[in-house]
Amino acid sequence: MLTHGTTSEGSDQDSTLETRWLERIRATELFSLHKNVAVVTGAAGGVGGWLCAGFGLAGARILATDVQAGALQASCAELRAMGIDVAPFQIDLDEPDAPERIIAAATDRFGRLDILANNAGINRRVPMLDVDRALHEEIWRVDYLRCYELAQAAARVMVAAGGGSIIHIGSINNVVGLEDVSMLGPTKAALSQLAKAMTVEFGHLGVRTNVLAPGFLDTPMNATHWQDPTRGPWIMDRTPMHRPGHPAELVGTALLLASAAGSYISGQTIYVDGGITAGSRWNVPAGAGLAAYRGWVAAGRPIREFDR
Repeated sequence: MLTHGTTSEGSDQDSTLETRWLERIRATELFSLHKNVAVVTGAAGGVGGWLCAGFGLAGARILATDVQAGALQASCAELRAMGIDVAPFQIDLDEPDAPERIIAAATDRFGRLDILANNAGINRRVPMLDVDRALHEEIWRVDYLRCYELAQAAARVMVAAGGGSIIHIGSINNVVGLEDVSMLGPTKAALSQLAKAMTVEFGHLGVRTNVLAPGFLDTPMNATHWQDPTRGPWIMDRTPMHRPGHPAELVGTALLLASAAGSYISGQTIYVDGGITAGSRWNVPAGAGLAAYRGWVAAGRPIREFDR
């Protein structure tokens, strides 16, 4: 009888655990990004900075891009202090030639491209009836069209090199409607569909494409949520884990999708959201979720799994 993945002529035919696969599944090898080069857009922000740190600590060299020059330089200095090889590239993603310039900068600086984290984006909380065409077009241009073009430029390089991983940063707004953000959800849903289309076109060429979709994170952009008398309780009551996520908690999934650990994952949208897209508890008093979160923060233990 043949074992899984072997042939009658295979050297491992007498073993159910083939040596070549055993070497691959060592944790140090599975998640290693040694010799890889990653481009991370929006690298000066909370999520982008943590993605750079995660990729860099796994061994990747990083081209970090952002429109904010000062914040980008500060972020890169912090990463270099950790021993990460990172090069800043200040650019406005809304510039028509930004995608080509970013990919060229990565290959010129490091000689290759293995990972693209399509993280940069913008959002405006505006009631739908107040959205004008200029704002609508700006959101689509930055949050989808430039991401599409950046993925397109990266895919050209990756196909020629024999493979790579493209990770679009999505949102729970892919599947959950939220008030006053009618523009964001459609762009993020489009990225999920794009990941499927790219998988169909490039999967056989070694290029994997996925979406990492965060839930509500404890970032400066979301800081007003936790003090808001309606939004804070609404979010925490509907998040089964009763706390926002930390941007660092996206790194594990990002490493999975970027590394050999995720070698058979493509065309997927993975939600890292504390369970909010799974459903909500209903046998709890209003505001209990936010009260629980504030209690953990006050006790210095907002993330109990990390403090056992």
